[in-house]
Amino acid sequence: MSRSGEFCPRCGSEIPDQEVERPGVAGQRDPDSVLCDACYFEEFDLVDAPDRIEVRVCAQCGAVHRGNQWVDVGAEDYTDVAVDEVSEALGIHVDAQSVAWQVAPEQVDQNTIRMHAEFSGVIRETPVTEAVVVPVKISRQTCKRCGKIAGGSYASLIQVRGDDRVPTSDEQARAQEIAEEYIAKREATGDRNAFITEVSEVSEGLDMKISTTQMGQGIASRITDELGGAFTDNETLVTEDEDGNEVYRVTFAVRLPKYRPGEIIDPQDGDGPVLVRSVQGNLKGTRLATGEDFEASFEDENAPDARRLGTREDAEPTTLVAVEDDRAVQVLDPETYEAKTITRPDFLDPDADEIPVIKHREGLHVVPPDDD
Repeated sequence: MSRSGEFCPRCGSEIPDQEVERPGVAGQRDPDSVLCDACYFEEFDLVDAPDRIEVRVCAQCGAVHRGNQWVDVGAEDYTDVAVDEVSEALGIHVDAQSVAWQVAPEQVDQNTIRMHAEFSGVIRETPVTEAVVVPVKISRQTCKRCGKIAGGSYASLIQVRGDDRVPTSDEQARAQEIAEEYIAKREATGDRNAFITEVSEVSEGLDMKISTTQMGQGIASRITDELGGAFTDNETLVTEDEDGNEVYRVTFAVRLPKYRPGEIIDPQDGDGPVLVRSVQGNLKGTRLATGEDFEASFEDENAPDARRLGTREDAEPTTLVAVEDDRAVQVLDPETYEAKTITRPDFLDPDADEIPVIKHREGLHVVPPDDD
């Protein structure tokens, strides 16, 4: 072995040439680099690991506290979270090369995971291995978002009502679905300010308490886009924050249209009943007597103050006896089974054996099939 003429400052042994000639990191001088291999490895640590790691987890929603904020991780259990936290907390020696590691989690109890980690690497051209055990404590708390929900916090109230009627159970259910879908999309982007505090059915319709004013407006807009009608907003001062700023709560009053798709109404304009097909924007429907389109503006003062005759679901199947001409057909009365002549609308299939009809005090009318 060739001699270098340099000596280890710790043990005094002469350092062989091959140890002296090992390249270091350019521009850096590690104080331990002057030590011989024996002294260097005597106190060498490949891994710097904490004695214990605490992971703060929300007991309600499962979010994990990282840095100074709560983060939704979507974990069914916290083993993967523990692995990530240990990975972030471990320090690997700066001179180590070709580092590899594997971990075996041990679930001690519901709130404790013991992480057995084994590392390998190369230092001074020498393979080294090291094993560490890091206990991870799961600390269950309540995140800020769940605290607000539990405390009943909300910034906007959506009231779903009907014009001169109570919204149907289907309309109320769909309004709630629209709100939940909207909030879910916001949550998917990582917005932890998105939540529904409370949904309640009242005698007049549906009430929903929403976390922010902006989201309340977004939901109200989507409800009226799909179910029709319009909404207004009303701002109310509720308190002042710790800085003395006024805090307002906004009520969005959603008013669904007087009529709904599937209803059969009589505008009493002399042209007979109408099957309502759409209430988005204007009221649009089909004349049962002729099959012609019908449209009226909800905003117009002359919008129809119609008489309700029933719904499409009230229609009963009856026998089509004969097609008399382009304007009339003969059918059986579904109650008396008498043959009656009624108007023939454009949508009627002359080859059908049975057709749906609705009976009211002014007679019988054919109703378009569902797939019309």
